[in-house]
Amino acid sequence: MTAGTTPIAAIILAAGKGTRMKSDLHKVLHPIAGRPMLLHLAAAVADLGTERTVVVTGAGREQVEAAVGLLGIATALQSEQRGTAHAVLQAQDALRGFDGIVLILYGDVPLVSSSTMRRMLDAVQGETAPIAVVLGFRPATPGAYGRIIADADGGIRKMVEAKDATPAELTETLCNSGLMAVRARDLFRLLALVGNDNAAREYYLPDIVMLAQAEGARSIVIETAADEVAGVNSRAELAVVEASWQAGRRAQAMADGATLIAPETVWFAYDTVVGRDVVIEPNVIFGPGVTIADGAVIHGFSHITGATIGARAEVGPYARLRPGAVLGAQSKVGNFVEMKKAVLGAGAKASHLTYLGDADIGAGANIGAGTITCNYDGFFKARTVIGAGAFIGSNSALVAPVTIGGGAIVAAGSVVTTDVDADALCIVRPPQIAKPGWARRFRAAMTAKKAGK
Repeated sequence: MTAGTTPIAAIILAAGKGTRMKSDLHKVLHPIAGRPMLLHLAAAVADLGTERTVVVTGAGREQVEAAVGLLGIATALQSEQRGTAHAVLQAQDALRGFDGIVLILYGDVPLVSSSTMRRMLDAVQGETAPIAVVLGFRPATPGAYGRIIADADGGIRKMVEAKDATPAELTETLCNSGLMAVRARDLFRLLALVGNDNAAREYYLPDIVMLAQAEGARSIVIETAADEVAGVNSRAELAVVEASWQAGRRAQAMADGATLIAPETVWFAYDTVVGRDVVIEPNVIFGPGVTIADGAVIHGFSHITGATIGARAEVGPYARLRPGAVLGAQSKVGNFVEMKKAVLGAGAKASHLTYLGDADIGAGANIGAGTITCNYDGFFKARTVIGAGAFIGSNSALVAPVTIGGGAIVAAGSVVTTDVDADALCIVRPPQIAKPGWARRFRAAMTAKKAGK
């Protein structure tokens, strides 16, 4: 709950309308790597052990409140958009009685790491004891970003919005990300002094730095990479931030000992766990909730969500693993196989063209091509159990609830509706009938009929 020995809190601004997104979904709830942007920040903040976290809402508040309410995060409403200083001020009641350091973050700047946040917190408690720490960055094109004029040691001499800056100030490349760390007792006192005598007639958060300076207090800037503080205001910017996150995650996977044949074609989720000596072929997509043990191979064009893949297991190509799929060690799911809430035991195989839903498949079992577990009767789901070492012939339908005993064989083309004993042979199909000459007579009759004879 502390940075050093000082309690910490976080204010996350999420009141903007996000009109450039052109979406019914609130801007900060658009996902990066399968998790809403706002929840990326909430997770990073939680890593710090914050005593309190407050999200400032505005337009679309119901969506934001629902998203953070599940995490026990407080909200404060900015009913009228009057600038960033005004937005932060709305969190005052939620932080009443708090005496520590406040981090100010933005819900549409989702990739700020907890380590960068810690650097900010540590800097506030540094030897020079600045009143505020501002996170700066140097973008390739400073453009409309606010500028920071700083001394060589990071002391801030001036902060100015681009639209209010002089031509000389606009030549500065050090820009303001908007993120700050300030002691609570100074923050709200200074916010109350901020005016709106500027081009936009808004109450700017950076003005507290200059107000503190007028009182003789010092603020400093620390820098981070531009991609860490990239903001999202449009679908195009969302795609850029997603690409940045994915590039970093791919690099981390390879550094941790995985092989990515074509890294740029693999898409991870925020929580994908990849073991050592895992091989991932091109065009693989991971949704949330996937864990891959050491030595597994994921072949190309597979889509995997909510699945656990055991050591040296093999998946795909063109496999679909849905939530609840569990592959044991050295098991195999081949091309055009789909699994959902199904467990494939160690060494078991479903090599092609199979659907395994709501099923338990024992170790060493073999599931033939075209086999399906019929798990849904239109109203309820039921489970199929296949014992260890069982062999299910191609094109079989197992109508749940049904149990196939260990070592049993189900003949190809069977529709199994009752349990099969261990080591038994199950054949469910009519006898084959051959009628000599029937096909020739049929063709002759049809040809004559078509000719009108």
